[in-house]
Amino acid sequence: MPGLTAFALNCTLKSRSAGASSTGKLLEEVLLQLSALGVTSQGSVRFADYVISPGVTSDEGGDDEWPDFRTRILEADIFVLGTPIWMGHPCSNAQRVLERLDAFLGEGDDDGRLPAHGKVAVVAVVGNEDGAHHAAADLFQGLNDVGFTIPANGMTYWVGEAMHTTDYQDLPNRSEKTDSATKMAAINAVHLASLLAGSTVPAQR
Repeated sequence: MPGLTAFALNCTLKSRSAGASSTGKLLEEVLLQLSALGVTSQGSVRFADYVISPGVTSDEGGDDEWPDFRTRILEADIFVLGTPIWMGHPCSNAQRVLERLDAFLGEGDDDGRLPAHGKVAVVAVVGNEDGAHHAAADLFQGLNDVGFTIPANGMTYWVGEAMHTTDYQDLPNRSEKTDSATKMAAINAVHLASLLAGSTVPAQR
């Protein structure tokens, strides 16, 4: 559906100055699939390049740059959250995103609708250890709690052989399974976002 927009947040622990990231590679593939379906984005933004203060409000004051992230998340129809796996879990940056989004629970409108109601969220997970489904489950639960709608098959991921060091960005050839999952996630996200964009979420109270 023309007119839909996406915002992708890369939660790699590496700043941009540290070079490319596998999470960023997978996010760019998600955005390419979304673009093929008419969705506009500005590329992915790397969390580690900004000052995002700890806390559970929408603005922690001082040099906190979360308010701009919050605006960009809410201006988009589709929020794409990407994380590497560390010790079987989403990385700490992804956890901080969920903690900051927790503020939505106290920011409903007069009809009880949370700021993220009517927005779609998908996740992208990479790692060279097990844990992709566990990481996605953690993220989906948090995103759903604060009002995002999760599409069917709204996840794409790649995990390498356990206890080896090959990263997604270093693969000599593309992963057909990951490509298929990425395409399916994009198609379902766009379909759901199109339906939500043409309707009003019912009052929650």
